[in-house]
Amino acid sequence: MHLPTWPKLFAMTGFLCAAPLALALDDGIVTDRPDFVESSLVVGKGRLQVETSLLLERDRNPQARARSVSTPTLLRVGVGDTLELRAETDGRVRARQFEAASGVTERALGYADTALGLKWHALDAEGGRPSVGVLLHADLDSGSRAFRGEGVRPSLRVAAEWDLARDWSLGVMPGIGQERDEDGRRYRYGILGVVLGKELGEGLRGFAELALPQIARGRHGGTQASFDLGAAWLLSRDCQLDAMFSRGLNGRTPDTAFTVGLSFRR
Repeated sequence: MHLPTWPKLFAMTGFLCAAPLALALDDGIVTDRPDFVESSLVVGKGRLQVETSLLLERDRNPQARARSVSTPTLLRVGVGDTLELRAETDGRVRARQFEAASGVTERALGYADTALGLKWHALDAEGGRPSVGVLLHADLDSGSRAFRGEGVRPSLRVAAEWDLARDWSLGVMPGIGQERDEDGRRYRYGILGVVLGKELGEGLRGFAELALPQIARGRHGGTQASFDLGAAWLLSRDCQLDAMFSRGLNGRTPDTAFTVGLSFRR
């Protein structure tokens, strides 16, 4: 596996993140990764934030074995106190699939589609009311042939977050998206994520999550579901290191996935 940009990226961001944790944690970077449920907050006017990672996925059944390596990356640009612009992609992708019946192994290498969107921080938390953010994205058919989707595929998600007692937090993200099936016909699917987080110490938080990135009928690929465990470590007020392990809950979801990521802002 040849991913030459990653050593350079870690070296650069390691230097940028070397500063000590100088401010309170709620003044530090807030990211949309590594969990599936997005944050309700935006990066702030004039801010540039990069959230990048390495993702490994494996799937195995009696008919086939598949694995992939990708580099999901999110770019966030603050254009106002409550609004940010976003560009997101799974980046460089290397995939391999072995078919047991034929004994053939297929390989693909290329780039994933890019999604453009915006996030609006609609409500601040107050009393029992959660902090709320609204995300509108459109996936574009811009990737390499092996990983390219069909046309423009919009999605709308609402992220709600509650701060609970004893440093616990709860996040819920329902949504709806639109895709195309193999015959080019459009269909809609549901989105749902629920995450329970806990502050584990200075600059360290852990979480457990149920993620359903697609809730659809069987003829449209069915429902995908996973259970995720992860943690994020605030290296400085402007830099975060994170990791997450994911276990698929049905046959339509990769058996296992692991991601490690680095986020920084300017």
